[in-house]
Amino acid sequence: MADNVSRAQQIANSLIQQIESGQLMPGARLPSIRVAAEGHGVSKNTVTDAYDRLVATGYISPRRGSGFYVQAANPTQPIPYSEHVTEALDLVSLLREQLNQHYEIRAGDGRLPATWMESSEIGRYLKRHSSVSDNADDFEYGRPQGFQALREDIARALTDRAISTSPDQVLMTFGANHALDLIVRHFVQPNDPVLVETPGYYPMFGKLKLQKANVIGVKRERDGPDLDMLEEKIRQFRPKLFFVQPMAHNPTGTSMSLQKMHRLLTLAERYDLVLIEDDPFADILPKAAPHLASLDALNRVIYVGTFSKTLSASLRCGYIAANPALITSLTDIKMLTIVNSSSTTERIVHEMIVRGRYRRHLKRLRDRVANASVDAVSALRGIGLDNIESPTGGYYLWCPLPQGVDVMALTRQAAGEGIFLAPSQLFELADQHGESALRINIAHANNHKLLRFLQEAVLR
Repeated sequence: MADNVSRAQQIANSLIQQIESGQLMPGARLPSIRVAAEGHGVSKNTVTDAYDRLVATGYISPRRGSGFYVQAANPTQPIPYSEHVTEALDLVSLLREQLNQHYEIRAGDGRLPATWMESSEIGRYLKRHSSVSDNADDFEYGRPQGFQALREDIARALTDRAISTSPDQVLMTFGANHALDLIVRHFVQPNDPVLVETPGYYPMFGKLKLQKANVIGVKRERDGPDLDMLEEKIRQFRPKLFFVQPMAHNPTGTSMSLQKMHRLLTLAERYDLVLIEDDPFADILPKAAPHLASLDALNRVIYVGTFSKTLSASLRCGYIAANPALITSLTDIKMLTIVNSSSTTERIVHEMIVRGRYRRHLKRLRDRVANASVDAVSALRGIGLDNIESPTGGYYLWCPLPQGVDVMALTRQAAGEGIFLAPSQLFELADQHGESALRINIAHANNHKLLRFLQEAVLR
């Protein structure tokens, strides 16, 4: 069996062969997951995965409370997804893994541990308030743009970042991903050329592929996107959008220089390009940190922010800041697709802001992130992984691997030992693979088992 075939697929293939050869007849009951796991010497999760693959392809069927039974030797093949949907679903693999809880070490994770998010603050708050308020409006849909008081809070926060805006220029969303989805729906038609950073934010690639866009990569360097390449791509494809994460970039952890920000805005003006500035870590970055939206005054820049990265991954609350006409259009799309975001969630965030709890939480989180970043860099350099840029306020380190290391094989090997890694290929377009690297979450980088694994598997 080829090395690149997973253990679950090997088990599934073996059962398929038995079914198609007649060794397992239709109606035969398969061993239970526990018995099969013991027989194959694997975890129950692996057998569950194998059985799920057979169910999906029609070879077996589950019967509640009874087990799994052979369905047919020649199952009807499922109708395949169209190519663009398949490509988009492939990019969801990392997200799916992040939602699973079976990894002992989550070094490739995109979020910090729940304990870092001070979830007890939210818990204590909700215990003290059986409802967020006794306002009758809580039982209505609320304003389409979102809870007015929170939009006022956000407008004040943006003003502190030198992004002059009003509450009417703010649209509330279910986190930054929902914000990006609304923007894609508004601007992008099938085959439209759209620019993204590579390596970059992999769910963005999936959203654009679902929209059948022509996704074009621009290399992300340590001080921001390669602007010479950007201009070349603009001249060649004439795109109208560029999705960019200037500060505390995911996955590399680096930030764009002020010089590059000015030049990027000049290029946007020259070529009529709209910039989408994704800024999920703004609340824990220094107040003096530059922003494209502050330099541009929300002219060609659409600004996306979120509370989900800094308050709680399960608290889906984000926003878009843009010119009033665009906010009106995006609000219409929001109403057509989801009616409205959660006014209850937005009231919770507002209450935490006005009572000072969010500010206190951010102070603790900034200190913790700063200390963990120093420790993470030191730990990885200590085992010989030297080519690491220190993060600039976010949660991630970009860890280039020695030449010749197969990052996908390394990821599979790590998974077999209970370690979840995020390989560079997931953050790059299929035709633009660069150096082999890992995105390492600073909260897990100092784990002794992870460090021992990397030292033995990569540096031996």
